[in-house]
Amino acid sequence: QVQVVESGGGLVQAGGSLRLSCAASGSIFSINAMGWYRQAPGKQRERVASVTSDGTTNYFDPVKGRFTISRDNAKNTVYLQMNSLKPEDTAVYYCRCTVVTTTGPAQYLYWGQGTQVTVSS
Repeated sequence: QVQVVESGGGLVQAGGSLRLSCAASGSIFSINAMGWYRQAPGKQRERVASVTSDGTTNYFDPVKGRFTISRDNAKNTVYLQMNSLKPEDTAVYYCRCTVVTTTGPAQYLYWGQGTQVTVSS
């Protein structure tokens, strides 16, 4: 089994910064894409940023230039550095990992439980 755990959310004023972390553990052979998603109240979940195993990144347009995704393959961890936060960034942020388990070779998606980010105006 694989566990995905996020941390680092909280309350911050507009213009501030937060850094989210997400660690995957368990029966992992390899992790392909790792990504961050968010869901605000009454809205659909949306992809914020993703990074492949070779380091290729992709960002949702509203966060480009403000958020940076990175990963540490040795630690099976992905980070999201969020700068210049805006009230509209308020949401529950979820981590998603595309994992090949030790029973391989199929890939499976695993989600974390989410971490709340609240940006006050």
